[in-house]
Amino acid sequence: MSIRTAIVGYGLGGRYFHAPFLAADPSFTVAAVVTGDPERGAAAAADHPGVEVVPDLDALLERSGDLGLDLAVVSTPPAAHAEQATAALGAGLHVVVDKPVTVTGKEGRALLEAADRAGRVLTAYQNRRWDGDFLTLRRLVEAGELGSVLRLESRFERRKLAESKPWKAGQAATGVGLLYDLGAHLLDQAVQLLGPVEDVHAELLHQRPGEGADDDTFVALQHAGGAVSHLWMSAVVAQPGPRFRVVGTDAGFTSYGLDSTEQQLTTGTSSTDPALGVRESDADAIVGVAGQERRVPLDRGEYGAFYRGVARAVTDGAPPPVDPRDSVAVIELIERIHREFPVRRPRA
Repeated sequence: MSIRTAIVGYGLGGRYFHAPFLAADPSFTVAAVVTGDPERGAAAAADHPGVEVVPDLDALLERSGDLGLDLAVVSTPPAAHAEQATAALGAGLHVVVDKPVTVTGKEGRALLEAADRAGRVLTAYQNRRWDGDFLTLRRLVEAGELGSVLRLESRFERRKLAESKPWKAGQAATGVGLLYDLGAHLLDQAVQLLGPVEDVHAELLHQRPGEGADDDTFVALQHAGGAVSHLWMSAVVAQPGPRFRVVGTDAGFTSYGLDSTEQQLTTGTSSTDPALGVRESDADAIVGVAGQERRVPLDRGEYGAFYRGVARAVTDGAPPPVDPRDSVAVIELIERIHREFPVRRPRA
């Protein structure tokens, strides 16, 4: 059985994070793309010969039976996620939603209920769980090579002094800002590694000129198990710090740079290329204690594993690759942070 799939939105996410892995996996057929942008529609037709390009979600759902659709992948701005995913579930489709799965916890809980009523798979695209550096760190932690983790330091730091996408220049209430964007990844990784959160502190800053949501943010989490996470996300950093720095009772773990998969996909590397997700040897992690460190090659990034998990969930009834309740819990944490630590503009 081929899972006939519609990709809703064909920007960066739809074109580079979803479509290549769907097209390369024999369990799926990219049957339709939803976009009202003529250039993106032309790109979709060129990328996937025979694909049906439709202008909006209503038009897609009206034709879902004729197209034989099984799955919708929602890759649009966050403010549209709840409505679009709910509509797709109501039409009888399984649904993948980009992070953040919704803007509010209320929307997220309603979406979970809609999936239960429809009896369809709902999952969130938390692709950074399959970054090679995070896979390496998680493997070492689970093997006990660091001892007990005392502190996780995790960063997504970039230098992007102007926002190129108009919808990202809005306010946090629409699901924009780095806490909703990169933070949805960092918070998810921290909770996956260290468990539920008991307390939180944050500094949400807007540093760039003009109006907008947070673009330079720090979050500290106190996990129920005793460990703490210190998370940085920024668009104004000239010299990024370590991607991961982990303090364990027996050893530390330090790595630099970002997983290579995104950069490779957007510059033409095929999703089937064995080099996809492979880092250079000088990107090894450093593990151990001072004077007794060893280099550990970073695992290959495995974004394709997400859709292999989706196929099992749809065809065999296996658990989805990302429990959507995990992603809703992250949204509720983001809401709490925004409520308790409003965005500030430190510059006069």
